[in-house]
Amino acid sequence: MCKGLTSMPICCLERAKELKARLQNILQRSEWSLFCCKMGKNRPTQEECLRWKGSFEQLLSNKYGLCAFTAFLLSEFSEENIAFYFACEDYRGTKSLDKLPAKAQKIYNEFISSDAPREINIDHETRDITKANMHSPSPRCFDQAQHRIYMLMAKDCYPRFLRSQAFRDIVSQAKLSTKSTKQPQLGKKP
Repeated sequence: MCKGLTSMPICCLERAKELKARLQNILQRSEWSLFCCKMGKNRPTQEECLRWKGSFEQLLSNKYGLCAFTAFLLSEFSEENIAFYFACEDYRGTKSLDKLPAKAQKIYNEFISSDAPREINIDHETRDITKANMHSPSPRCFDQAQHRIYMLMAKDCYPRFLRSQAFRDIVSQAKLSTKSTKQPQLGKKP
């Protein structure tokens, strides 16, 4: 998070807002979100896309859904949430206890410290608990912070994603590709 924005000249703030709006418009175009989901010739089916509406967990467990959601978070300048969530998943799966302190410090420096380049939005209590956990890192030292971020994404980002033009475009493209594969080709006998 930026500190000291109040000390910046108004013209810089206005220019930053303008650039943010331009970038957001570019990223929200359907080509960008579909680019992420193409992964070669494969695209999500319409049924897959509609399953994402079932639950946040279903969205995250589907490779196309995760990709589309990540692209959406990028367009909203909040991709640090999903990056932190999966960094914690990776951290928790670390087999060697000797590697935990270095990995924990890297996650802390990138996402939690007050001058982190990708600082996540957590309350002070959670931040303090996580900082205290850094004294003796265990596989569960980020659990509370990860849970807070998961809930933030599930309750805020996920519903916005489902209402977004990007999601509607992905479903429309999936619908179109389903129709085109079902139509018989001209000149061929069934």
